[in-house]
Amino acid sequence: MIYDVRQTTTCSYASPVAHARHVLRLTPVSRDGERVHVAALQIVPEPAHRREGQDFFGNRLTWIEINEPHQTLTVKLSARVAVDAEPIPPETPAWENVRDAAFATSDIGPLSPAHFLFPSRIVSLDPEIRDYVRQSFTPGRALLEAAIELIGRMKADIVYEIGATTVTTTPPMSFALRRGVCQDYAHIMISGLRGIGLPAAYVSGYLRSAPRTDPTRLQGADAMHAWVLLWCGTAGWIGLDPTNAILAGEDHVTLAIGRDYTDVAPMDGVILGSGGQHIDVAVAVTPAA
Repeated sequence: MIYDVRQTTTCSYASPVAHARHVLRLTPVSRDGERVHVAALQIVPEPAHRREGQDFFGNRLTWIEINEPHQTLTVKLSARVAVDAEPIPPETPAWENVRDAAFATSDIGPLSPAHFLFPSRIVSLDPEIRDYVRQSFTPGRALLEAAIELIGRMKADIVYEIGATTVTTTPPMSFALRRGVCQDYAHIMISGLRGIGLPAAYVSGYLRSAPRTDPTRLQGADAMHAWVLLWCGTAGWIGLDPTNAILAGEDHVTLAIGRDYTDVAPMDGVILGSGGQHIDVAVAVTPAA
C-alpha cells in the first residue's frame, strides 16, 4: 500500500510565547517494510533556527528555535509512504528460548533486543501486569502464538476510553483502571513482556483512515496510534497492535520506535511564556491515488 499521510499539530497558548525551542519527531524514515518516498514539515511561525538529525534508534529529529512572539505554533507533516505486507513466520521459537537468547546477546546496535528488556522512563516492571501476561505464556509455547492470545485478552479486558488517562499515566495505573487508549495498551503489554524477560519496543505511527461508519475501521484511526514490536529471536521483530488485537500490517504506518512514549514523543521542548496551552492533532492516512 502507498499512503499519503497528513498530520497537523496546533499548539495554542493562553498568552503569547516570547521564545521557544522544540524537538520534533514527526518525520517518518524508511525502515524494513516501509519506504518513505517524500516527507516534509511546514512550521508556522518560521523557525529562526532549524536543523535535522537522528536519534540512537534511527528516528528523524527536527530541532527548532522560534524567537518571535507567537500565540499558536502549527506543524504540518506531508508524506508519501509505501508499506509492504511483512510475511508472518509459520512458526516462532518457544518463548523461553527467545528470552534466553535476548539476555545472551552481545549486539548493542539500535534494534538489539538488549535495549528493550529493562524498565524505561515510563514503563516499570509491575508484578501484577507480569502475572497477567504470564497466563498466556505457558511452558514451551511458541512465542507468537502466546502473544496473539495475549492481545486478544487485552482487547477483551481493557476498555478503550479517550480521556480516561493522560500521556503521563503509568502502566500500573492504566492496568488498574482497565481503561485507556492505544498508548496505555502498548505500555501495559511492554511492561508485562519485559517482566517475563521478552524484548518489547514501543512504536508510534498511524492507522489507515476510514469513515466512522466503516465496519473495518480500526480503533485509533484518524489520530496518532501506538503498538508494540516484539523480538521473536530468529523470526526477528514482529508488530502487534493490542488496541485492535491484530498483527501490525499494511494498515499501520510507522513514525518512530523507542523504549516507551518518552523516546518517541512527537513534540517536546521549552517555551518562555505564561498560562496554559492546548494541543490539537488532525491526522489523515489515505491510499495514494
